[in-house]
Amino acid sequence: MVHDSTDNPDERARKLPRAAASDVPPETLIAPDVDPAAPGGEDEDDSRLPDILEESGAVGEEPLATGHEAIERAVRLAPTSPGVYRMLNANADVLYVGKAKNVKKRLSNYARQSAPQPARILRMIAATVTVEIVSTNTETEALLLEANLIKQLRPRFNVQLRDDKSFPYILITGDHWAPQILKHRGAQSRPGRYFGPFASAGAVNRTITALQRAFLIRSCTDSFFESRTRPCLLYQIRRCAGPCTREIDFGGYTTLVREASDFLSGKSHAVKQELAGEMEKAANELEFERAALYRDRLAALSAIQSQQGINPRTVEEADVFAIHQEGGFSCVEVFFFRTGQNWGNRAYFPRAEKSFTPEEVLGSFLAQFYDDKPPPRNILLSHEIEESELLANALAIKAGHKVEVTAPKRGEKKELVIHALTNAREALGRKLADTATQSRLLEAMAATLSLPHPPKRIEVYDNSHIQGTNAVGAMIVAGPDGFVKNQYRKFNIKSEGITPGDDFAMMREVLERRFKRLINPPEDAGTKAKDDDFPQWPDLVIIDGGRGQLNAVREIFANLGLNQVSLMSVAKGPDRDAGRETLFMPEREAIKLEPRDPVLYFIQRLRDEAHRFVIGSHRKLRKKDIREAGLQEIPGIGPSRKRALLHHFGTLKEIERASIADLGKVPGVSAESARRIFEYFHPQPG
Repeated sequence: MVHDSTDNPDERARKLPRAAASDVPPETLIAPDVDPAAPGGEDEDDSRLPDILEESGAVGEEPLATGHEAIERAVRLAPTSPGVYRMLNANADVLYVGKAKNVKKRLSNYARQSAPQPARILRMIAATVTVEIVSTNTETEALLLEANLIKQLRPRFNVQLRDDKSFPYILITGDHWAPQILKHRGAQSRPGRYFGPFASAGAVNRTITALQRAFLIRSCTDSFFESRTRPCLLYQIRRCAGPCTREIDFGGYTTLVREASDFLSGKSHAVKQELAGEMEKAANELEFERAALYRDRLAALSAIQSQQGINPRTVEEADVFAIHQEGGFSCVEVFFFRTGQNWGNRAYFPRAEKSFTPEEVLGSFLAQFYDDKPPPRNILLSHEIEESELLANALAIKAGHKVEVTAPKRGEKKELVIHALTNAREALGRKLADTATQSRLLEAMAATLSLPHPPKRIEVYDNSHIQGTNAVGAMIVAGPDGFVKNQYRKFNIKSEGITPGDDFAMMREVLERRFKRLINPPEDAGTKAKDDDFPQWPDLVIIDGGRGQLNAVREIFANLGLNQVSLMSVAKGPDRDAGRETLFMPEREAIKLEPRDPVLYFIQRLRDEAHRFVIGSHRKLRKKDIREAGLQEIPGIGPSRKRALLHHFGTLKEIERASIADLGKVPGVSAESARRIFEYFHPQPG
């Protein structure tokens, strides 16, 4: 879907370091630019299976009678108009959010004691002590409000869309004479044209890289663009037309932008025909270099379409939803088709009780899915849902155009649904297999470490610094479905009194900040933590180190009054060999596992993931400092040598990549200076 935005642009300054302004920004060579005004974060496949909600167990007559009485009181005051109702338990937790065209009539169905009800409904009624009602003007408004409240409150008896991350878009900006192409997330407030949604950041990055090769549109920020005095490296490698230094005139660049917009808007065939005509014309005029340029642009466009896999012939714009249920779990596979192109797919695992039918899960899922996303003109489903017409009307009001919600029976649309259903079945099968393997590892870990039960949440901590600078701590989280990356956290060490390199003090700050927040949670996080099916408290904490580190952490936990969390430290083997680690736990002898033990391998994976995450966080901080300070912080490197280095290598990034031998070839840089420069960019983290 294409969106145009003409609101005022975000005027926040986006400064680049002076040292990097001499050439292309390093990050541009690695991945396409990201809108600085948009929230960051890459897509990770952190969708996890929810806990299976138990349905067994008889409901006692006394609590059931109490619940019926509470609902009957609400019925007497309920309106006969549309609205949304919330059922609450004795702790004021929301159990269920529902909507109705006639609230009084709907609640009367729950209050009727003689009416047969599913076990799930009976348990909900038995737990209800009060009912809150919000009236709306129409049933459509009630549907939209219901979806919003379910996402906010996460009621126990509703279907819940749990992995609800924003989707990335491609933005071609409209607030500069030379538009920029970039990845965008969040509110679409910056002027320009938005193309999407794409299923993942990786899909956007690949598409933008190919578009740069095909249309030579700049990806640098406006401040970098304005500071140019010569073309950057992207111009040299034919990924930018060089509008910053007028290598291309305004009319020529505008044509490139128009072609890129046309391609993303679905006019790919016309764009390719135009490029093919230009290539043939250049060849006939014996301008073979220009013909080769058009040939490379055509190849880049073909690469985009080949990466998109299945592309429909008759479906211009649609989202395809298919649901598969197995083993008490549901998987909803979503495919995005825009401008006749496949822009990716994503699997969701909503939280729902076994008794929900595929139609019920899918209907509730859709309303929540589009709560904060623009719907396309067509929504294709694998199952007929009960309120498809109501949902279509609600989405049409929200989108400002007609929306059709259908379950196709034949033709290409049916083929797209079958393809999505196959993917849903395979995604759920993979997730169930991964979960089973992980569950066996957790059970074996509990037996090996004598834990009271297999851990549902494991937290692993590590820290990184270089002689005390850029100190950062990190926490990674694992559970029954593997690594839970949306729960990872990093901690920039803030305490001023910490001696540089004091690992114990750094770990103390990290653990105190983490667990004090759990002991005294912020008021706005209470409901979410309570309703989330993934535990907030860890069953097991793992740290890197030996008996000394373990005792230090035990003291920290004792001061915080923590005694319900199991604790373990992992000491590296002789010569830091993997497979010869020693495990330490309080009040126990050291544990040595066989090198081929699956539990030891699992613990190594946990430790290595924490190390990878903390090192990555540390390097980001350090690179930021390097970009801000340039070469001026290296002892013995003054303005003359800095100028010589930049003249020789061109960019700070190339200086960072250079070997000691290459650095020594720069005029005025001695062997010792070359060594210092190399060690500055390639330190060994502590």
